[in-house]
Amino acid sequence: MVFGVKIFPNDNLGDKPGKFGRFYLHDLINSGGMASLWVATDQADNTYTLRRLHSRLKYNLKARSQFLHGCKVLASLPPHEGMVRYIEHGRAKGTLYLLMEYLECSNLKLMLARNDPIFTENVAAILIDAAVALEHLHNNGYMHLDFKPENIIITRSGSLKLVDFDLAQPIVGKPIKLKTYPGTPAYMAPEQLLRKEVDQRTDIFAFGVTAYELLTYQKPFPVESPAEVLQLQLNRQNTFVMPRQLNPDIPAPLEKVILKCLETEPDKRYPIMSSLVHDLKSILYVE
Repeated sequence: MVFGVKIFPNDNLGDKPGKFGRFYLHDLINSGGMASLWVATDQADNTYTLRRLHSRLKYNLKARSQFLHGCKVLASLPPHEGMVRYIEHGRAKGTLYLLMEYLECSNLKLMLARNDPIFTENVAAILIDAAVALEHLHNNGYMHLDFKPENIIITRSGSLKLVDFDLAQPIVGKPIKLKTYPGTPAYMAPEQLLRKEVDQRTDIFAFGVTAYELLTYQKPFPVESPAEVLQLQLNRQNTFVMPRQLNPDIPAPLEKVILKCLETEPDKRYPIMSSLVHDLKSILYVE
């Protein structure tokens, strides 16, 4: 079993262990809406993490395009300690795949749910490392647009990696209007939910939601549907709970940083991740 990750049974849609092109798929790490994640080996017995598009989506042009887009974004990024390492992407048996470094890891969503000691003992470093990884992505011309604990993995040694770039879009100097606005409502900024123009400050809002959740074990806008989330975001007077009310151990300057990230108006948030990283390191930096 991969460290800290639940191994799911196959989904009866072709996600079974066995030969896949020149690889052999061993353990199913996770299975999401679009793809499955495997521990895989090649003919030389090298071990990798292989992400494979679901068999049922093999001929779905939209899914194929989105999957391939995520592969190309990761391939274009300079290597960085906060990014999962790209190896290759391609097609086997007509099915798209992405090959990445093998990591014994778990995502932050699972670690938070089980109160994992690696998370609880390193939360300050995790916040900084997550911000630095997002800064690297922005500095290389992309916004993530699906930043959340599930897309942040932590290795057995405590190293953080940002993953899943299927929804990433170029940063072009001014806010842009998207053709579609997919994502996870609880982490989406008001401008996403309203289908307005977005830029890197949308990721900064998602970072604020994530930081709030990691420090309080609650989401700042704890409802499910996009309409309900937006309603709480726009009408906070009687519903929003300050982070330090839930966790008095949060330093007051850190609460101020989180609240700035969560501003409804993008112009009131940090303009760039580098400014946020600077403040986080000043407040939380650990050697």
